[in-house]
This record gives sequence, C-alpha cells and structure tokens, in this order.
Amino acid sequence: MLTPVTDSDGAPFWRYAAQGELRVQTCADCGEPRFPPRPCCPHCQSFETEWRPVSGHGRIWSYVVPHPPLLPDYAAQAPYNVVVVELADHPRIRLVGNLVSSAGAPLNSLDPGRIRIGARVHVVFSGGLPQWVLS
Repeated sequence: MLTPVTDSDGAPFWRYAAQGELRVQTCADCGEPRFPPRPCCPHCQSFETEWRPVSGHGRIWSYVVPHPPLLPDYAAQAPYNVVVVELADHPRIRLVGNLVSSAGAPLNSLDPGRIRIGARVHVVFSGGLPQWVLS
C-alpha cells in the first residue's frame, strides 16, 4: 500500500485519518474551514488553526476511471475510480479519493457503471486512508 506524502500543514489531516476521523483545517479566529490545508486563512489572514471533525457525508462532484498505462503500483488494480467528493456540511470543500464497495475493499471493487455525479457517499477508512462508499 502506498502512503501519502505529508507536509507540516497537511500532516494533521493524515494523523486524524489514521485514527478513523475525517477533520478539516479551520481558522481558529474566523471559523472558516479550508482545504487543502495551508498556514494562513484566505479570509482573515490569521495563522491560528484548529482541526474540526466533519460529518463524512457528501456527494460525488466529479470522477474519472483511469485505464492503463498507469504508474506500476496501480496498474494491477485498473480500471479503478478516482472521485471528487463535495462535503455535505462544507460544500466548498472537495476531497479526492476512491469509491469502494466497502471499507478495505480494493480500488477496483466497485463497478464503474454504478458511479453517478451527485450520488450520496460517506467516508470509510482503510489503512489510514479515507475512502468513500455509496450511501
């Protein structure tokens, strides 16, 4: 399994995900959530942040189904999907991940024909990675 490359701004996202929690960086001064994580709030320019839990529910905003040729680590799992999920409680925040049949299922476990823009999904975790399943 591949592990995400982290930086100081995004490391808390991955620490919470490893604990099975979906959290989003939020400005501690104005309360505005933001993703991707960054050091300064684009709304009030504060450097104060906190990580607030989110519901983990959303809708598929977009998706692709890559086919070979791919990076060698992914070729055996192709074709698989990559979805962009718009969070229900923060619609301006969109997360990239995979839609799977159940937590821990392989990337290619869901028939790509079942994926629809606007479909409701919720987050599950496998090996510290957030994934999505149909709701």
